Amino acid sequence: MLKTVQGSMTVETSFLMPTILFLIMGCILAVFYYHDKNILSGAAYETAVVGSAKAREKDGVAEEELEQLFRERVKGKCILFSNVHAEVSVGKDEIEVTAAAARRSMEISVSKRAAVTNPEKYIRDMRRLK
Repeated sequence: MLKTVQGSMTVETSFLMPTILFLIMGCILAVFYYHDKNILSGAAYETAVVGSAKAREKDGVAEEELEQLFRERVKGKCILFSNVHAEVSVGKDEIEVTAAAARRSMEISVSKRAAVTNPEKYIRDMRRLK
């Protein structure tokens, strides 16, 4: 006994499969995008915090030194965005790290700040009050 199969299932599947593959690839692209954004955000924040700690030292900290530190933290970790640019501004009270990357029509931009604090001065002042 021979079973006959209609061709409508093949035609419907041929229209459905590209849509399913497009959705899967879109999800993978979104995961890579947010992965790179988290890498940039984490590296920018770490750089700002290290800069705020080094700014308290006698010699202070240079912007070029912090930019180099940021590049070391990001090097080889991004999946989509390989060309990352960072700008560091060192102020008297604050360190700001702004990082940006672009690939084709996608862009990522992250800005993180850390205050330059003097906890030693605060502790000494508290001890004097007692």
